[in-house]
Amino acid sequence: MQVSSLYRYPVKGLSPEPLRSVSLRPGETVPFDRVYAIENGGGRFDPAAPRYLPKVNFLMLMRDERLATLQTKFDDATETLTVMRDGKQVARGQLSTSLGRQLIEQFFAAYMKAELRGAPKVVHAEGHSFSDVSAKCLHIVNLASLRELEKAVGRPVDPLRFRANVFLDGLEPWSEFRWEHKEIGLGPVRLTVFARTQRCEATNVDPVTGARDMAVPAQLTRAWGHQDFGIYAKVVEGGDLKVGDAVAPPA
Repeated sequence: MQVSSLYRYPVKGLSPEPLRSVSLRPGETVPFDRVYAIENGGGRFDPAAPRYLPKVNFLMLMRDERLATLQTKFDDATETLTVMRDGKQVARGQLSTSLGRQLIEQFFAAYMKAELRGAPKVVHAEGHSFSDVSAKCLHIVNLASLRELEKAVGRPVDPLRFRANVFLDGLEPWSEFRWEHKEIGLGPVRLTVFARTQRCEATNVDPVTGARDMAVPAQLTRAWGHQDFGIYAKVVEGGDLKVGDAVAPPA
């Protein structure tokens, strides 16, 4: 039972970045995970008084599948986002500066024109994470459960459809659902599982091509009577988590 892979998503709705290790602190998420988002018009997010907003306020895969055709790279030191399509750079901007945000906003204003309700705006607030849930947490997926889903749909399913921070392997299928409200260990890190992840239509989108080519929530309902896949967990004891670290399920 081990950590198979680790990911972060610096900008909500954009591509994942694989990690070999990550330093986790109690009550926090993966550093630079969903630290930025792109508002789809409106301007409801106030950086001076940050609060959780539903994902419908932002560009997101559930509705805006064309985002999956973009590849992005994020530099921690400068907070610079590079956007590529088909291997070619199409936009670049330092998100910690107004000019850099403007360059990224201009690109998305053109690229996502048909999907926008108003001018796109890159938003950020110190210490805020634009997660799909209000709690600061990690999203965890069991690859054994993924293989059961693959049997049900009769085709391979890219695990990145589920946009998790941590993928685990070597477990029994669906055993993660028995961890709710219990403490688990991932390497030196201790976490408390507080909820299952209810899936939305974002999982129907191929994370490479952007094609809306599956019906994952509907398939989960048909096969298992619910739309849950993955779990959310809060860090209660921090440490440096690495790919290959052992998993300690609840006693």
